[in-house]
Amino acid sequence: MLRLNPIHFDKIWGYEDWIASVHPSGFQENFAAAAGKDYPLLVKIIQADASLSVQVHPDDEQAMRLEGEGERGKTECWYVLDAEDDARLVYGLKKDVRMEDVSAAIKAGTLERYLNFVNVKEGDFVFIPAGTVHAICGGIRLLEVQQSCDITYRLYDYNRGRELHVEKSLQVIKSGGLLSVRPFSGDFSCRYFALRKSGLPETGAGKDRLLFVLGAEKNAGISSGKDEFALRAEDIFFLKAGETPSLRGKAEFLEISAT
Repeated sequence: MLRLNPIHFDKIWGYEDWIASVHPSGFQENFAAAAGKDYPLLVKIIQADASLSVQVHPDDEQAMRLEGEGERGKTECWYVLDAEDDARLVYGLKKDVRMEDVSAAIKAGTLERYLNFVNVKEGDFVFIPAGTVHAICGGIRLLEVQQSCDITYRLYDYNRGRELHVEKSLQVIKSGGLLSVRPFSGDFSCRYFALRKSGLPETGAGKDRLLFVLGAEKNAGISSGKDEFALRAEDIFFLKAGETPSLRGKAEFLEISAT
């Protein structure tokens, strides 16, 4: 069992902590040594004090075509850790919006009129397939589980002067087929990753997994073999396949694994 230390990135809108990553842009050596240098997932904590850019990510085929051989796409999901009253996200485009209208609005700086805004609260879950237009608005802290990819195409950035990627964005945007935003049911699985919420890590799991601490009572701890750690909210641990830790006290976890 390995406790991972975050890599911190300050942003103009807040910050990101990459808490499980072997991506070259944020490489955790001890995690790579344990999980392998091609581990397919990247896990972040995102603190949005202001709104992030409205953006979209390519799928695997598009990433290789637009960025080069060996690149992954980016399907991701969000688990909301904290949210101010009336906090909201951009989750896709409004129904029946035409791509020519989107293109014109991007160039005119008026894209907001076509965005689908959704209110969120602590504990909500959002699945974001590659090609989905999305953005985190200010006043939200969340856990992001994604493919190990750092390709982002910005469509709109609130006139902050950063580069936009209009041409590539329009090539990868997909519409429809989104799940509703709702409290996390306890289990989720897609082509790339699976999440499970529990008060006790799964016994003898047959695959490597990450264990994210949602909350823990005072003096709670976890141990495996000679490794023993106190538990704190937002800690994350890497467990090898078959490894079954022992829990002291009460805690709540999200188990994350590649599928």
